Amino acid sequence: MLSTPALRRRFVAVAALLGWAGLSIQMYLIFQSRWALGASLIGGLVSFFSYFTVLSNTLVATVLTCAWTSRDSAARRWFLQPGVSSAIAVNIVVVSLAYNLLLRHLWHPEGWQWLADELLHDIVPLLFLGYWWCCVPKGTLRLWHIALWAMYPLLYFGYVLLRGHMLAVYPYPFVDVTRLGYPQVFINASGLLAGFVVIALVVIGLDRWRARK
Repeated sequence: MLSTPALRRRFVAVAALLGWAGLSIQMYLIFQSRWALGASLIGGLVSFFSYFTVLSNTLVATVLTCAWTSRDSAARRWFLQPGVSSAIAVNIVVVSLAYNLLLRHLWHPEGWQWLADELLHDIVPLLFLGYWWCCVPKGTLRLWHIALWAMYPLLYFGYVLLRGHMLAVYPYPFVDVTRLGYPQVFINASGLLAGFVVIALVVIGLDRWRARK
């Protein structure tokens, strides 16, 4: 699989373009909805970046773009570090699993919204896992990486609670304090965090196995 540099480059290019396409479609749909309601487009932009799905897919598309391009920079070197790319891989798996297990049954999008959902929750996560498996150097991950990786979802959770307290708006039903209350929301978040740790352990295990191979 992806046995030559040229093939890997084409794969990464397609994955990056699909990642940005999914994000662009989702942003357009949010702006279109806000425009139709006469609501603030700036508010739509804030809402767009309030979703863990959007933030994680933005990181995915950024890493893939850095891998696709060849212009050197400090940002490119940082994103292409195995520890950083692996952290993003863990988070995008969490995005995909959480959506498919907890949210997919709650609505039935059609048209462009269906396409955006499939790209952001299924297609791009799978492509990024393929990139991680074939293109990211293996053998550098350690258990202590998990504590660093967990900072991103924990900070996001804190942001969601703060924003929800101020605006009474929550991006996902399982963190809706108004409806569920803080105890249940913290239980839900603990379950997601436990899932995050399990996925991180699997990624580290695969990294070590791949390095030995």
